Amino acid sequence: MYGEWRHICVDMQRMFAEDTPWKVAWMERVSSEVLEVVGRHPERTIFSRFLPPARATDATGMWRNYYEKWWMMTAEHLPGEMYGLLPELAAFTPPAILFDKRTYSPWIDGRLHAYLKGHDVETLVITGGETDVCVLATALGAIDLGYRAIILADAVCSGTDETHDASLKLLESRFTAQLEVMLTEAFLSSVAA
Repeated sequence: MYGEWRHICVDMQRMFAEDTPWKVAWMERVSSEVLEVVGRHPERTIFSRFLPPARATDATGMWRNYYEKWWMMTAEHLPGEMYGLLPELAAFTPPAILFDKRTYSPWIDGRLHAYLKGHDVETLVITGGETDVCVLATALGAIDLGYRAIILADAVCSGTDETHDASLKLLESRFTAQLEVMLTEAFLSSVAA
């Protein structure tokens, strides 16, 4: 039905779940759905992690401006363990693997695409946060690279309802030939059949 598939769990990290300026309140609400996918298919799971630079001055272009604004999230100010996965998800590595990135998109340096092509992956199931930032960048890059993309609507989260809803509506209505949005249990039932 989906061919060879992998689950990309986007940025389910402590710095987005705990008390930081980047806390995503919804993350706790979707964690059980994400955990359900990871728990049933850890060998198919890839955790992406967003890693800020050590200092704002280490960033280039507009990323430098970004980290000048968010200096408190750089490695010189935020304890390293805050970049880690939520503990309940980290327990699945291995067999789940980690993929670190420095931008919203995991596709920029080509490593993820090369890994997936090396495993003949055709379909990517996407969960995590934030729907309107890193999840969106992951989905659009997947589409550009020719993957079938599936977003699990009850397993993605954002800091704001309005842009979360708008992003799902955009993806669901504009990319119908390449992407579908479904609920976690529907997906898990379909791969169990």
